[in-house]
This record gives sequence, structure tokens and C-alpha cells, in this order.
Amino acid sequence: MDIMQIVAIGIVSSILIIVVKEYNPELAIQISIVTGLIIFASILGKLNSVLTVLKFYAAKADIEIFYFSIILKIVSIAYITEFGAQICKDSGEVSIGKKIEFAGKILIMVLAIPIYAALFDVIIRIMP
Repeated sequence: MDIMQIVAIGIVSSILIIVVKEYNPELAIQISIVTGLIIFASILGKLNSVLTVLKFYAAKADIEIFYFSIILKIVSIAYITEFGAQICKDSGEVSIGKKIEFAGKILIMVLAIPIYAALFDVIIRIMP
């Protein structure tokens, strides 16, 4: 699915949500969530080609696959967190969206511990 189709789906859904929201707000929220999931699912296929290129360059740069997988998990958490938080905000639940963002930040920090540890080991070895 190219960007024109994604934008068209977004615009049509937005207009539909505006019309439906007056009569049935619950259905409008469901339309918003389904639209987001359709767009999200449509771009997942494109992600495979990006991952292939990133793996190639990670191998070429001799980056350990362990650290590379951590970085991919961190990026995934960031995108999924943003997606979930935006759905909550669209539904009028801004505070829940902010809590999702906070939880995502904490999970990213936890996942990054091995990277921090490796970085600190390098710094300690460099220092006299």
C-alpha cells in the first residue's frame, strides 16, 4: 500500500468519524482504532526490507546481533507505545495515553541496560 492509499484511508475514516461521532461516539472510536490498525498492518510488510538492510550493515560493521536485536526491540516499543498512546488520546483518555508513554519509556530504559553496561565497560577500559 502506498502513501496515497494510506492518506485516502485516513481522510475517508476521519470524515466518517466526524459524521458518526454525533450519533454514536462509541462507534467513532472503534472506527478510529480499526483505521489505525489497518494502516499499521499495511506498513508492516515494508518493514521487512528495512530490517534486511539494517541486518546487512550491522553484520558489515561487525555489530553483535545481541545489541542489534535490542535496538530493534527499543524502536518497536517506541512505535507501538506511540500508536497506543495516540489511540487513547483520540478516545479522549489523555491521561491513559500519557501513562502508556511513561511505561514505554521505562521499558526502553530496561531493555537498554546491556547497551549501557557495554558502553560503561568501554569507558572504564579507556580511562587510566
